[in-house]
This record gives sequence, C-alpha cells and structure tokens, in this order.
Amino acid sequence: MSNEDASAYTRSWSSHEVSFLTLSDGAKLRYLKVGEGPPLVLIHTVRTQLDLFQRLIPLLVGRYMVYAVDLPGFGWSDIVPGAAYTEPVLRARILDFIRTLGLKDVTLAGESIGAVLALTLATSPDIAVRRVVAFNPYDYLPGLERANLLASVVIKSVRTPVIGPVFAALENRLILKGIISGGFSDPAHLPASFIDELSKSGSRAGYSSVARAVYRALPSFVDARALYDQVKAPISLVYGEQDWSSPSERDANRQILRPEVYESLPATGHFAAMENPAACSSMFV
Repeated sequence: MSNEDASAYTRSWSSHEVSFLTLSDGAKLRYLKVGEGPPLVLIHTVRTQLDLFQRLIPLLVGRYMVYAVDLPGFGWSDIVPGAAYTEPVLRARILDFIRTLGLKDVTLAGESIGAVLALTLATSPDIAVRRVVAFNPYDYLPGLERANLLASVVIKSVRTPVIGPVFAALENRLILKGIISGGFSDPAHLPASFIDELSKSGSRAGYSSVARAVYRALPSFVDARALYDQVKAPISLVYGEQDWSSPSERDANRQILRPEVYESLPATGHFAAMENPAACSSMFV
C-alpha cells in the first residue's frame, strides 16, 4: 500500500491530508483530522471507511475538531493476519486510538457497527465522553442480509465454513455496489466514485479474510447491547426510516438507552450520513 493509494480519494473531497496513528500493538489506523472545537470521533459502518462521512464532515468542521477513522482492517488501516474483529476487540482498538491522541471530553458518533462502538466506548471509565450520537445501530441479526436478495445470498455464503473463503474472495465492484445500494432509500445517492474507492481498498492482500472475519463476528455486536444500560453520557439515537432494523428493534433500544434525542429520518436508509447529511448534522446538538 502506498500513501497515494490511502490518500487519493479523500483528497477529492477534503483539503486535509489523512494521517496514520500507530496503536500500542504496532498496527496503524488511518484517520482524518479536520476542523476546530471540541473533539468528535466518527466511526463508520460495516464494509466502508472514513470516506462514508464525506458529505457530513463539511457540515461539522465549524463546530468540532473531527477525527474520522478507518476501523482496523477496513479502508486503508493495517490488515493484521489472524486478527479478530469482534465488537470488544474493535472497541479496544478505538479506545487505544482515543487515548493515544489524548482526546478529552470527546463526542462519539458512529453509524451501524460504528454506532454500537460509540455506545459501548461511552461505558469505558478510561475516557470522558461528552455525548454519543448513534445512527442506525447494527445490533440485530440478520442485519446486512436484509439489504436485498443479493446481500442475503452473499453474506450467508461468506459466513459458511469451507466455501466461505471462496465467496469472500469473489467480491467485485458489481457485487459491492449491489449490496451497499440496499442500504439507501434511493440508490442514486450512492456515488459511483465511493464504490470505486471501496473496491480499491478492498482489493488489498488479505482483505477477503477481514471481510469474512467481520461478518462472522457480527453476533458480538448484538451481544454488546448488554452494555447499553451503562451509558451515562447524553445520547442522540437516530434511525433512517428505511434502515434495516425493525420497529420493534428500534423501540427496544429506545427503552434501554433512554436517549435525550430520538429521531427517525424520512427518505433515509442505513447509510444515513451519506444519504441525508444535513439531517444527520442537526443531530449534533
């Protein structure tokens, strides 16, 4: 991987350069720092990267110092052979990221698995959290399989023993676009250039193993709901009306989390930050 590979797409929408932070285990995470004000950490969805927030970040930089990060193994962050991608492991890595940067009184925001991580990170005694903004928490099963028939077939196959690695290695741009478009109320809101970038970063050596490990680890994000009642920071809980979660699943989270702000965004799917950035930005009260 070259610095140009890791920077080229982000340069197309941001004038700021990406950086890499070395964690305590030696692995590097790619991140973008931009803006001014109190710190805000943005955590992306399953099978995306920090560029998911390309339409949201410009709406926040006047209010926050934004730190958008590629989760371990995702985007252009290091792929560590044999690494685990369960919720507790990813939570520990992002906690390491926050502590290494010395961020204080931080706002945590995320989408999908990023929303779950934002909520569970807020239970850590090691960081001071000002607020949590959770968009479409991915804490139910089946999840991504609900996007469309293609997603259902592919994800179930990737999880399967023996044939799983074969299906994971078969991902291409067309399949990727088909699956991710199922997370939009209107697929026209999904930029072709973003799919090109995800396909490029996903072509790195070892990424198919990451993808399979992540999909197999998704039950751990359901288990993470056991921590929700320990979140003490104020919460904004936001769902797209066309998110993959069911009304009963949303209501259950509302009862546990007791958010200060609860919103349902019209004409919005699972990838709310990209599809409806203006409404998402208003959730940062």
